[in-house]
Amino acid sequence: MNNKELLDIAKGISKNAYSPYSKVCVGAALETKSGNIYTGVNVENSSYGGTICAERTAAVKAISEGEKEFVRIAVGGSIYNLVPCGICRQFLSEFCEDMIVIYEDETGNMIETTLRALLPSGFSLKR
Repeated sequence: MNNKELLDIAKGISKNAYSPYSKVCVGAALETKSGNIYTGVNVENSSYGGTICAERTAAVKAISEGEKEFVRIAVGGSIYNLVPCGICRQFLSEFCEDMIVIYEDETGNMIETTLRALLPSGFSLKR
């Protein structure tokens, strides 16, 4: 599967988002080392601390199925520049600092970067 196909999955699943407050629908498609794809959407809550982003939803689904080696994640939805937020960057870095991150810029061009580029000095308790 190429990057565009992964991004199309993320954009397609974003329609399932629950975002009554921000009105921004976000979808994520996470590829694991085994080649499986896990999707997620943002789910907002009146208590903002109860909100979960699409990227973490996809990662939690993968982890709950025994997958902990991530390769790529694509993020897309109702607006452009849907780059993982700080919490999602830190969360994902626990599993793969060098994973590829795919999204679209404000002109609709597909961007490919790495999680390490987005979070150069992530926090870790691992030794």
